[in-house]
Amino acid sequence: MSLQRAYVLLAGLYSLLPVIGIVAVFSGGGTPLAMAYLFFGALGVVGLWGYVLKRRVMSQRMWRPLAGVFVVGSVVQLVIMLTMPVSGVLLTWMLISSIFAMLLAVLLYHYGNRDQPLWATDEERSTAQRLATMLEAKATVTAVHRELGHENSVNVAKVGSAYHARITRRSESGQETFERRFRHPETLVFFVEKFASVTPQEFTSSGATS
Repeated sequence: MSLQRAYVLLAGLYSLLPVIGIVAVFSGGGTPLAMAYLFFGALGVVGLWGYVLKRRVMSQRMWRPLAGVFVVGSVVQLVIMLTMPVSGVLLTWMLISSIFAMLLAVLLYHYGNRDQPLWATDEERSTAQRLATMLEAKATVTAVHRELGHENSVNVAKVGSAYHARITRRSESGQETFERRFRHPETLVFFVEKFASVTPQEFTSSGATS
C-alpha cells in the first residue's frame, strides 16, 4: 500500500467520526459539549482532506492554530479523565476525541506550513518557475523596488536545494537587512512581495540583474 493511499484511507476513517457523532447525538448519546466536538471535528476533517489531496482549503493561517486547539483540548480532557469522575457517555466522547485529535493535530500543523507550493497563487507559481530557471543560469538574481523616501532590494540565490533571500530596506531613518531560507521558490516570491514590496513583475522583468 502506498503512503498516499494510506492517507486517503485515514481521511476516510476520520470522515466517518463526525457522522458517527451525529448519529450518537440523535440517538440520545450526546453531551453538552457534543456540538463543539462535532464542529471542530468536521473542520479538522476538511483540513485533513486538503492535506491529503494537496489542495488549498480556506486560509493557511487557520490550520496551525486549529492544531493547537486540538492539542490543548486533548491535554485538558486527559487531565479531567484522570482527576475527576465523569459519566460513561462523557468519558467515551473525551477518550475518542483525545486519541484521534492528536494525530489530526500533527497533520494539520504540517498542512499549515506556508512553505508549500499549494498555498501559492497562480501568479506566484508562474513567477517562481521563471525565477528558478533564472537561477540555473545565474548565481544570484537581484530586484529593486523604489518609492518616494525608501528603496528595497532583494538578492536571491539557490544554496543546495534551498532558496536564500537577502532583503535590504533603506529609508531616511536608516537601513535594515535580514535573510530567510525557503524550500520552495513560490514561498520566496510571496515573502519578498510581502516584506519588500517586490512584485512578481519586478522579479522577472529585465530590471532583475545578476
